[in-house]
Amino acid sequence: MKKGRQAEILSIIAQEEIENQEMLIQRLKERGYSVTQATISRDINQLNLEKSISKNGVSCYMKAKRANGVHFENIFQQSVVNIDYAGNIICIKCRSGLANGACITLESMNIDSVVGTIAGDDTFFVLARTENDAKNIAAHLKKLL
Repeated sequence: MKKGRQAEILSIIAQEEIENQEMLIQRLKERGYSVTQATISRDINQLNLEKSISKNGVSCYMKAKRANGVHFENIFQQSVVNIDYAGNIICIKCRSGLANGACITLESMNIDSVVGTIAGDDTFFVLARTENDAKNIAAHLKKLL
């Protein structure tokens, strides 16, 4: 039952932008699974799901991306000190010497709306496709801090 439900969760999040647990519970009910919020919370944790920005700019559940077993959030929390944007460019200030690692971590997230990055010693810039994309990416990254 649990494996089937968790497989169904992965199928749902692959097909739709699921923004919260209530949406996920509803989709599971539509597919014949009656679950509680506590069960969904455990499933999300066990499946290593995280909230991330979709290519449409929606914060939704996705399979967590890890770098050698380390959550990207940890790298950002330890490296980044400030995030801001102007137009479609995001400026990310880091502790001295950590910008390159934080930049590589961001690139590994494979965010569709990121065109490219450039890193220095304590700052890196992210070129987003649009100003709205920059706003959404910056907001998402700030939540990781």
